[in-house]
Amino acid sequence: MADEGSVAVELYIYDLTQGMAAMMSQMLLGRHVEGIWHTAVVIFGKEYFYGGHGIQCCPPGATILGQPTKIEKIGETFIPYQIFKDYIRGLSESTFRGLQYNFIKHNCNNFADDLCQFLCGVGIPKYILDLPQEILSTPLGQSLSPLIERLSAGSGGSNNFAFEPQISAREPSPEFDDLNSQIEEARQQSQVLEERRQTIREKIAKREKKKEKKKHRNSTKLSESASESNSNCGMSEAEEINGANGITEPIPPEMLPSEKILEEDAKERAEEEERRKNRIPPVVFHDIDAKTELDGMVKLLDGKLTKEEETNIEELYQYLVQGEGSWALGDNFLVFVGRVLREPSISSEARVHLIRVLAAAALKDDVILILHQDRRDHMLMNFSQDIDRIPIEEQTAWALFICNLFENLSASEWLLYISEWSYNNQQISNIRGTTKVAVHCLLATCPTLQDIGTSIIYNLAIKEVKTVVFDDVAVELTMAILQFFNTKPSEEHLFRTLRALAAFVNVSPDVPQFIQMIGPHPNTFKGTSQRIDELIDQISVKVK
Repeated sequence: MADEGSVAVELYIYDLTQGMAAMMSQMLLGRHVEGIWHTAVVIFGKEYFYGGHGIQCCPPGATILGQPTKIEKIGETFIPYQIFKDYIRGLSESTFRGLQYNFIKHNCNNFADDLCQFLCGVGIPKYILDLPQEILSTPLGQSLSPLIERLSAGSGGSNNFAFEPQISAREPSPEFDDLNSQIEEARQQSQVLEERRQTIREKIAKREKKKEKKKHRNSTKLSESASESNSNCGMSEAEEINGANGITEPIPPEMLPSEKILEEDAKERAEEEERRKNRIPPVVFHDIDAKTELDGMVKLLDGKLTKEEETNIEELYQYLVQGEGSWALGDNFLVFVGRVLREPSISSEARVHLIRVLAAAALKDDVILILHQDRRDHMLMNFSQDIDRIPIEEQTAWALFICNLFENLSASEWLLYISEWSYNNQQISNIRGTTKVAVHCLLATCPTLQDIGTSIIYNLAIKEVKTVVFDDVAVELTMAILQFFNTKPSEEHLFRTLRALAAFVNVSPDVPQFIQMIGPHPNTFKGTSQRIDELIDQISVKVK
């Protein structure tokens, strides 16, 4: 009987040959084989297994294989259901994606072993994992592939069942919903205020230009002209600016709202600059030649651009290469970006150039303007969610873009928004999209992606944000870091990921438990360098 608070973990073991291996293996292989095994883990009333369609689940014994050949009890686990779901979701987006399934080398038994290790600290029986590869690669073994495909596809006549390939991100929470509403309201108010400020700035800029022209006039004539203007004008300059901002009552010139807002704006910029100076600098990548990337993109898109898109690129060139003015591109620019990212007729090379242009723009303060314009369609973060489905060159460029957004405070905070929307039948948010990119890069085999992945995770860790932001992703990031530790990382990469781990152990009470259960313990890396040892000491306060 399970202890109070614990849940039983069972291993369902199926013989894919239904006894045929035991009868014919001696004759066909020259040795006796009891069975060719498929395994699944049963916990929380569901059977979880892995195949060509990724991680799936069903009621126990409801697959096309029917009832298991045998059931073995693995043990008891105290891991909460929510944490279990987070772990499963992390595996489904990293180590055990459908495209990674291999009948011989990376199969259901590897998944069951991983899950049992996580839940109970013990693996599945050795005789299952030790099933020789030469047996699976024989005609008998290979003949089972169609059965596995049917198992993954769920075509089993009366044994059909409802799949649950996606685990929901979180249980409903009134507090979480309230916080989302408050954030969305604050964002909308901020946007309205910014639009008001922009209107005022334009009017003040026009006024300054008029003043410059008047300097060339005779001072006496200027005084007379100004006096006459004040006497005859139907609306004063103060009233004109007030009207643009919805203010109908006359306000003395010395109390112009434009001056007050500009003063507040200057104060906010000063505060942000102070925060920038005092913060830990993020890891970003400056070695991007925007002119080269723009020229390459234009060459590949020659004849495919509308006049409006050509104008957008010209303005982008002036902004990035010539350093003229601030970015004030309209919504049509995002439409253009979306077309380049998604349209099949556009080459992958052109997409890489565009994304690297965005990565260069991400280093500028006012990139936040284009990010806020995307709050309706979420085109940018939806693309982040698909990072594992695009070519490696595009993955690298997109990871660079996400990483460089940490350069500026406003853009980095945009990356951590928790407001959710639906995409491909999933509930995602900016923080989830950012986490997806970080985890994917960290667990990639490409050294460049790993380097950027460690940078993103480090940048996430040094952000000073409310705990609620990381509540839903700290465990997922921790699991990726622990898997990354098994790749023998360099000192720099070890420092970045340990710095993140030192932050996450203080954010989530579940993180220390995972480090203790799964490992490797950070003490493994003691002696690598002084700064590594200091981080290990910080982590060890929480992880005994």
